Amino acid sequence: MSGAMWALAAGAGFGVFQALNRQAVRGMDVYVATFVQLLVSSVVLVAISLLTEDISLVFNAPLIAILSFVAAGFLHFLIGWTLLNASQKRIGAARTSPLIATVPLFGAVVAAVTLQEFPTWLEFIGIGIIVLGAYLVSTEGTDPAANSTQRYAALWRTSWMGLAAAFFWALSPVFIRVGLQGLPSPMLGVTIGVTASAISYAVILLWQRERWFGRPITNEAWTFKLLAGVLVGLSTWMRWVALDLAPIAVVLALTMISSPLVILLAPLISGKHLERVTLMLWMGMGLILFGALLLVFI
Repeated sequence: MSGAMWALAAGAGFGVFQALNRQAVRGMDVYVATFVQLLVSSVVLVAISLLTEDISLVFNAPLIAILSFVAAGFLHFLIGWTLLNASQKRIGAARTSPLIATVPLFGAVVAAVTLQEFPTWLEFIGIGIIVLGAYLVSTEGTDPAANSTQRYAALWRTSWMGLAAAFFWALSPVFIRVGLQGLPSPMLGVTIGVTASAISYAVILLWQRERWFGRPITNEAWTFKLLAGVLVGLSTWMRWVALDLAPIAVVLALTMISSPLVILLAPLISGKHLERVTLMLWMGMGLILFGALLLVFI
């Protein structure tokens, strides 16, 4: 299967994951939800690695490759997934997903800062379109009677976690590529990243145990979270395979299929009273996707 097909499969899987995950985080603490997500994903990926990969490659790989996969895991999973879960819990999956699609915007910023690759005028147009789309998504549902200061404060409160998740996800492919040069196995790479993040999160949970210990979790929340954990683990593996087979820009573009899927599925799974999909939300998402496509293919 080509890198493009792997990227499409990853995007579809991630879209379904976000829709399921929204229902799970409603009944769970954000830290607990993220840890369960990491734990289930790591178990799934370790099992697949043991069945399909040569584990000895890990012990023979250069240290820089292992550390790169761990760094990519911390950025994408430990930090990024925490922000994703927190954003979904606060504003829902339908409004979080378009914000997550701003990854190419932050990728352009990262390239400018680290590689001195500054945007062309066409890329500036793409950036402007993404910013406008993110603004529409962020202001959807705010009080029109509020003054400008209140509106901007509300915009920041509802948007910063989704945008921050996109920023950290834009950083991780750089480390993935470095890791794959020394350990050319996406499966082993993503397993290292997820497992390291799960172990680290266990320490965080023990440190923060007073915020979650003793709080009941419904069977429905457990069911949705376990399904979401399996799905996101497989989808992440497919994304890493795609990054090994296709240019980063192509992978980022094709995985954007997750955003419209979330907007379509989230109201069906969580209910229209929780996931309000409006015309402005669709417009904002469309602008973000169009601007992102300009960035990745210019």
